[in-house]
Amino acid sequence: MAQGRSLAVPYGAPVLAVSFLACVTTGLELSVNNHAADFTLSTELGPAISLSCLVQNSSQAEELLWYRGDGQVGLKEGNRVNISHICISPVNESDNGVTFTCKLARDKSVQVSVILDVQFPPRLSGEETLYVEEEKDVTLTCNSKSNPQAQSTWLKDNQSLTLQQSRHELYQTSELFRLSIRKVHKSDNGTYSCLVQSPLGNGMRDFHLIVEDKKPVFPKEAVIAAVVVVTVTILFGIVARKDKFFKVW
Repeated sequence: MAQGRSLAVPYGAPVLAVSFLACVTTGLELSVNNHAADFTLSTELGPAISLSCLVQNSSQAEELLWYRGDGQVGLKEGNRVNISHICISPVNESDNGVTFTCKLARDKSVQVSVILDVQFPPRLSGEETLYVEEEKDVTLTCNSKSNPQAQSTWLKDNQSLTLQQSRHELYQTSELFRLSIRKVHKSDNGTYSCLVQSPLGNGMRDFHLIVEDKKPVFPKEAVIAAVVVVTVTILFGIVARKDKFFKVW
């Protein structure tokens, strides 16, 4: 019985120790900019923003880690124990939708994430002048980036474009607004404007469509046939007069 009691003490001790560590880890919390749970931070282009991560309920020094997406952020020595700050400057479009996460180094399951919602007015780009042969198809592509997503429409010569189901086709994504025209006519000549409207402002980009005369189709098959006929005729002529050629030589 004595042996049984002596074995019970070391067996139970590790269990108590593990339970104690679990309680310590579980009691720790992190907060980012006073948020103890994941959140979204709305901001604008340009001005820097600061994110501060703080350890809550800690009785000892705790190391913190920062991540931008899946990549770890490098921190200086004095900026990683119990409280840590990172600065994003300047804020640009590429930061939109990016997740920054603060984690406890010894238990990465203790973490708080912030998603950046970078808002900016429409920015437009695309080829300005397009030349197309009559009766060919053409596509005008307006690259449009904005947050929040903007409403887009097409104008022709500063007037609302009348869409014909058999000839016009629209395609739109969060960053693309496209107009396709089938078998263009001379009447399709003109300036097409991509108009984008958002709560933060509007944007417009002009596309000059120039419809050129239809080029005559080069009769390649007829030319090849003619060359073959001429070549064969010459060969037959040479064969027919081979005796004369031999006499000359």
